[in-house]
Amino acid sequence: MPELPDITVYIEALERRLPGQTLQRARVRSPFLLRTVVPPLMSIEGQQVVALRRIGKRIAFGFPEERWLVLHLMIAGRLHWREAGAGLTGKQNLAGFDFANGTLVLTEVATKKRASLHVVQGEAALRAIDRGGLEVMGCSIEAFNEALTVENHTLKRALTDPTLFSGIGNAYSDEILHAAKLSPVTLTQKLSANEIVRLRRATQETLERWIVLLRSQTGEGFPENVTAFRPEMAVHGKFGKPCPVCGSKVQRIRYADNETNYCAVCQTGGRLLADRSLSLLLKKDWPKTVEELEERRKTPGPGL
Repeated sequence: MPELPDITVYIEALERRLPGQTLQRARVRSPFLLRTVVPPLMSIEGQQVVALRRIGKRIAFGFPEERWLVLHLMIAGRLHWREAGAGLTGKQNLAGFDFANGTLVLTEVATKKRASLHVVQGEAALRAIDRGGLEVMGCSIEAFNEALTVENHTLKRALTDPTLFSGIGNAYSDEILHAAKLSPVTLTQKLSANEIVRLRRATQETLERWIVLLRSQTGEGFPENVTAFRPEMAVHGKFGKPCPVCGSKVQRIRYADNETNYCAVCQTGGRLLADRSLSLLLKKDWPKTVEELEERRKTPGPGL
């Protein structure tokens, strides 16, 4: 799912193309994409784009009379800048937004279509879409601490909760926790004051570093190949690969459609966190440390 750095660079690319441009036509091919009927989508056709805004992981396109087109890419949604009037053949092409200087195409390469489009009227309606999470890039340590510890969740859950923190998802939370040298399952209300300071610094520095990197890779073009799995990442998507800091193999916790990646040496003092599927299979034989895991792999049993 595109997160804060990806959405930031998307918006910067759109800001080079859309302000002052008139939306000539909005073509929606998927019946599941548009989630609102009032105001109608056609009400913004023939109107100029006057603003662009990030709302969490959403992109909001502003039009006159405080009308907003709000796009949530979800997991597999992506944006592409094509020549004006580009065709929308193929199941992955959900919508096209036609301007004189090009067409913004929304694709979603997934069996389940989860991307969404809303047209809303006024700032109040726009705020109602916002999940209310803290904007972390310029926040104070006091605001960060309050959002982090308002409830007692694991760090992974807290960082990815859009009602607590804005724009952070599965990928960058892994990178943040690795940079902070903190376990993803540590409870937020168990953190020391120094650990909270370290986590805030790692959050801001990690997101800023990725914004700069993605910005440099995009240049004056349009972001393509947006993915949650990048070769420059330290741990996310790197299960079994060496940690760039200590060289130990990156570990994972799998749950539902997601997984958390972490370095046991850097983040958990060498302790392996129980992976639900494997720990249920192995039960008492589940290794507790990296060393035990490596020994088990030399004489593998089921699942190793």
